[in-house]
Amino acid sequence: MKNTIIITVIFGIMTMLSANAQQNMDKFRVQVDGLGCPFCAYGLEKKFKEFKGIKSVKIDIETGDFSFNYPAEKALSLTDVEKQVENAGYTPITTKIERANGKIETSEAKILSEKTKGTVTKNLMVAGNCGMCEARITKAAKSVVGVSEISWNKETKMMKVSFDGGTTTLSEIEIAIAKAGHDTKNHKAQTSTYNDLPPCCLYDRIAQ
Repeated sequence: MKNTIIITVIFGIMTMLSANAQQNMDKFRVQVDGLGCPFCAYGLEKKFKEFKGIKSVKIDIETGDFSFNYPAEKALSLTDVEKQVENAGYTPITTKIERANGKIETSEAKILSEKTKGTVTKNLMVAGNCGMCEARITKAAKSVVGVSEISWNKETKMMKVSFDGGTTTLSEIEIAIAKAGHDTKNHKAQTSTYNDLPPCCLYDRIAQ
């Protein structure tokens, strides 16, 4: 009987601690541009796992909705969240935080085709297989006026590009790359252009 009472008390304490932990979590929801496949979602989730203590991660590939909970005491900011999305190679469109204390924080929707002053550096998924793909992707990106630096990793399929935000946009760079035969997150190469690529360059296409 005594042991039963002790177990009941311990269970009650654990339940109370769990409930308090859930109440002390901030809730985040981000609208992410460019989640085209399960691999994209995996990469985003893996990047956010760098935030120790993250819970209840959910990603909807179709809608781009990305949500998670994070301990309130760590005061994770809108800026930190949006920067981490960009570090994963994607673009945050809107971000909303429901703080544990009831406060709501939101960011304004970003217009992806909007030009902004200054040098902009972005990470972007571009499909490809080999060194020939790398040369083709690099040439296409550099053909866009305003692009200053570009690198593409054939292992991760991630491209890092720097450009003058007042001259061009990431969308315009993606279009140029797609015209050269390589799918990006937001722009797909025409089938005829893709089919004309050398056999070694016929990559697995990115779902749109």
